Amino acid sequence: MAKLTPKQKAFADNYIANGGNATDAARKAGYSEKFTGPNAGKLLKNPKIATYIAERQAEIDKINGTDIMSLADIQKRRSQIANGVLTDSFGFSPAFGEQLKAMSDLEKALTIKESQEAQRKAEEEARRAGEYHMDLDIIADVFHPMIRDVRRGNHTEYILPGGRGSTKSSGISCIIPELLRNNPDMHALALRKVGNTIKDSVYAQLKWAISKQKLNKDFLFKTSPFEITYKPTGQKIYFRGADDPLKIKSIKPEFGYIGIIWFEELDQFSGPEEVRNIQQSAIRGGDKAYKFKSFNPPRSKNNWANEYTEEAEFKDDAAVVVHSTYKDVPKDWLGEQFLNDAEHLKEVNPDAYENEYMGVANGNGGNVFEYIEERTITDEEISQMDRIYQGCDFGFYPDPYAFIRLYYNHNTEKIYLIDEIYENKWSNRRAADEIINRQYEDYEIICDSAEPKSINDYRDYGLPARGAIKGPGSIEYSMKWLQTRTIVIDRERTPNAYKEFSKYEYARDKDGNVISGYPDENNHLIDACRYATESLWRRRGNNA
Repeated sequence: MAKLTPKQKAFADNYIANGGNATDAARKAGYSEKFTGPNAGKLLKNPKIATYIAERQAEIDKINGTDIMSLADIQKRRSQIANGVLTDSFGFSPAFGEQLKAMSDLEKALTIKESQEAQRKAEEEARRAGEYHMDLDIIADVFHPMIRDVRRGNHTEYILPGGRGSTKSSGISCIIPELLRNNPDMHALALRKVGNTIKDSVYAQLKWAISKQKLNKDFLFKTSPFEITYKPTGQKIYFRGADDPLKIKSIKPEFGYIGIIWFEELDQFSGPEEVRNIQQSAIRGGDKAYKFKSFNPPRSKNNWANEYTEEAEFKDDAAVVVHSTYKDVPKDWLGEQFLNDAEHLKEVNPDAYENEYMGVANGNGGNVFEYIEERTITDEEISQMDRIYQGCDFGFYPDPYAFIRLYYNHNTEKIYLIDEIYENKWSNRRAADEIINRQYEDYEIICDSAEPKSINDYRDYGLPARGAIKGPGSIEYSMKWLQTRTIVIDRERTPNAYKEFSKYEYARDKDGNVISGYPDENNHLIDACRYATESLWRRRGNNA
């Protein structure tokens, strides 16, 4: 049975149940109004959906005792009915209409089967002709149709949204060496939004893919700059960060052209315009090119990457979209600890689990923080908190000085905001005196590292202060970590924190579309929380 997302499966099941009403099926499946109505029929052109419907209809026919005809039988029968050769006692009756619909569904299934058989024959011929084909067993089954589609050359763009542990990056990284070996004038470019994340992400992933295919002897690995070279031909895999666009434009292969481009963590790019500009800058020359885009879907349904993917699913022959989750992956590939973590989050925060692990965009699109639990935090609760985290964001006027004291429960993955200082026109001395007065010098204070003098002042006053470790990508990583935890806020204890977290929304353009990225306003205590929890989110890196 074809593998579908929950939304796609809901559409297909409703379509079968309601007798073929695509609009009604799309609406019941939860598709936005933009993709219902006249556009709903485009879902039926999705090969995976069409396959599922055909296979499911065939199952129903079998259960009902329907004799399964061959493709030739179906075509002959349809012609006879159309020409009026076959009629019942009343002439052409509704029964024949039902018969035609059933045969149409079967025809789709059999056509797909014939296509798959043709593909297998084509792959055998390619192997005999000397083309290199990797062993598909090294990647999860959910990606096999994509690999076969790449080999057929049916599409040029492949979008892979997936939850944590779905191995989508493995699927992409494994096809790139194959494409290089079979296209000797083609080079590849792997991209991240931030350049300093390359080493531990796309570069490490491609090294793994090459090793998994036992091709290490054929490739040369270089780290300054990051490059991988296919030794028999000199073809290269380049690595770049979009934070330095000049380095992308400066790539000039000694021969051939860049015909493979991979955007890892697509949602971290600013939007489709940035992606399009990069593609136009990098892909020059050649008669074919392959574009791969992978990401963990953000919670917001209105995030540009989620909208880009949904729209691509409705366009005829534009791109192949492959949704995947950790459940598509053999359990022994992930390990017991990963599976336990997933089940734990499913129990303590089902919404976060659905987004992080199942790759479902289940947010409303406006608020940055959607897991806010507003309630009283008692003194008794606080007395049981065994490890406190503290952070501060320096300010004077109009930006305030912001200090936060919080607790993190590792078992429930909840953050408790237990006290704050939020004041204008306070000197470092006055702020330090207030912290000491509240007896908060008991735990380390992580401060905005942009203020080294203020940090030194704190130390001189006897406070255990240090600067936060900043760098490219740190805002995105820390914000994503906070977004996927429940934040418990007592409005009496931290009124200003409540205002910031509850009212912090994504910016929108003039048309009302959500703009990617986090607004840099009214977020002083939010920043203090990011600094305070630094040791927690840095453990998870960019997977937080």
